[in-house]
Amino acid sequence: MDQTMIEIKGLKKVYPLYDNPMDRVKEALKISKGKCHKDYYVLKGIDLEVKRGESVGIVGVNGSGKSTMLKIITGVLNASEGTVKVSGKIAALLELGAGFNPEYTGIENIYLNGMMMGYTREEMKERVQKVIDFADIGDFINQPVKTYSSGMFARLAFAVSINVSPDILIVDEALSVGDTRFQIKCIDKMKELKDNGTTILFVSHAIEQIKRFCTRAIWLKDGHILEDGEASQVVDIYDNFMKYGEKAIIEQRKRAETTLEPTDAKEAAGEESETEERFGEEKPIQDIPAAINKVSINKLMFHTFERLEVDVKYEIFDEVISDFLLGVAIYSKDRSTYVFGPNTYLDKFEVPNTAGKHEVKYVIESLPLLKGDYVIDVGIFNNEGIVNFDYKGSIEEFVVTNKYFSEGQVYMEHNWEVIQ
Repeated sequence: MDQTMIEIKGLKKVYPLYDNPMDRVKEALKISKGKCHKDYYVLKGIDLEVKRGESVGIVGVNGSGKSTMLKIITGVLNASEGTVKVSGKIAALLELGAGFNPEYTGIENIYLNGMMMGYTREEMKERVQKVIDFADIGDFINQPVKTYSSGMFARLAFAVSINVSPDILIVDEALSVGDTRFQIKCIDKMKELKDNGTTILFVSHAIEQIKRFCTRAIWLKDGHILEDGEASQVVDIYDNFMKYGEKAIIEQRKRAETTLEPTDAKEAAGEESETEERFGEEKPIQDIPAAINKVSINKLMFHTFERLEVDVKYEIFDEVISDFLLGVAIYSKDRSTYVFGPNTYLDKFEVPNTAGKHEVKYVIESLPLLKGDYVIDVGIFNNEGIVNFDYKGSIEEFVVTNKYFSEGQVYMEHNWEVIQ
């Protein structure tokens, strides 16, 4: 039987809201006979059970209760009502600097955080070098953490959390601070922990990270769990709600299948098409591991069933990038419809991943699209698409035009039979 690592029943968290500071004083001194505040419920009765080895993504708008719930799970906050039972040691990245003494050096804070988790100083000595190597912040490890940048804070905090063998790892938007290479290290380590049975709670506004990393997701809305299920499905329902409102939830629940997108559609839509000259600019090696240099297609106007070719030139600056993948997606021109978006990881096709310039051609032998205007997105990633190196949204456009022979958007092979 799977071990339950986190069990939450009837969890509520309420804060008093006062119209002015004096009302707080009156209530504290019991001067007023009645209640001088309004109760604001951040969490309104959460029931949740998480098993060992589950990776659970948590989505929701700001103020939905995500961070409050995580803080109660870790013991930073107390619940107003309900119970929370946790089994095992928790490592948590809730906010930058939490659990760190700004006057202590990086090394001193490593020991401090380890002992807060229940490890002795001798036990932490065995882990310190792994933490230092992972954080990779150089001589700053011997400086007070109050001198650190937010990125250095994140590197050290994450390094401590994942190198102390936690039973439960909680990550709340911490990856958004680090650079691309640091994200790769973090995701690789999180995957290793997941494979070894660590339970992971992962909060991120980069919903594609949740879709690709997590096996399960929950959507918190107004202090309630609105959806709880397979990660891709929950994320798609949430994403559609963010785009189209309440109506999208009803429509999405009726759909039998889920969709997979290579990146956040909003981010892709807001990205301008770039010229070849801009692509050709030298990319500083210290900034990004890889970049797309040029994208081209074989023609601008197609008939249904013609051959579509997308030629992608890219450059890798690192010696080698593990789990490197290339994705090509087709959208309607107004980006209201995501037509098709495979990538080399899903197709189990290996592309060059070593330092230098490379060229790959993506081919659809018989384009099944019917009349319409379409755009092409191209992206390069690693870690199954979780870490984005470079993404070009709407980088090429093409038109499909035909004489009238069918209706809709995609032509499907079919037959008619006369029964009577």
